[in-house]
Amino acid sequence: MNIILFGPPGAGKGTQAQLIVKKYNYFQLSTGDLLRNESKKNTKLGKEIERTISKGNFVTDEIINQIIKDKIRSLKFKDRIIFDGYPRNITQIEYLKNILNEFNQKIDLIISLNVPRIIIEKRIVGRVTCDKCNLTLNEFFNEKEIKLHPCGEEHFVKRNDDNLETIMSRFDIYLKSTKPVLDFLSKNSNFHEIDGTMEIDKITAKIDTFLNF
Repeated sequence: MNIILFGPPGAGKGTQAQLIVKKYNYFQLSTGDLLRNESKKNTKLGKEIERTISKGNFVTDEIINQIIKDKIRSLKFKDRIIFDGYPRNITQIEYLKNILNEFNQKIDLIISLNVPRIIIEKRIVGRVTCDKCNLTLNEFFNEKEIKLHPCGEEHFVKRNDDNLETIMSRFDIYLKSTKPVLDFLSKNSNFHEIDGTMEIDKITAKIDTFLNF
């Protein structure tokens, strides 16, 4: 089944997506990762994306829709995709439905991680990512795991957009643009909201109940 995973920046979407990938052999289609990878390419599009996300803003629907479509077309993971960070508005929902329909797929499960602003701030300010395996941990909550990580402690780096001003901007944009999406999708029987402040393993167990239903 294809999964849409919602949650504000720092809600733990990436962590849960990585766990699903490992346990169920899924592919995490993270718009954040896709855009960061594209921004590293010294192209006109890459530079435009870098300017946008560095200010905490979202790229245009036209850009992200095309990137998503190109990725789905090239994927071998049919019906095993986790959409992390997409869709962000009603227009993107309809676009995603059309794309999946084109490739004989559909949206099977929608999960929203609900986390308050104060927790989000602390999570993101302390967030570091391994530049070798892409594992995300937190300087405040995962000090031991960072020191013992197989890739080496020195490989954990902060993302350029992980600062308080950017966090607040992205959080406000998320609430404004995504709330109508959640309100729209919450009417579906396959929509589930989870308390994102719970321990990681408890959130994982909750998600497992939906995947194994």
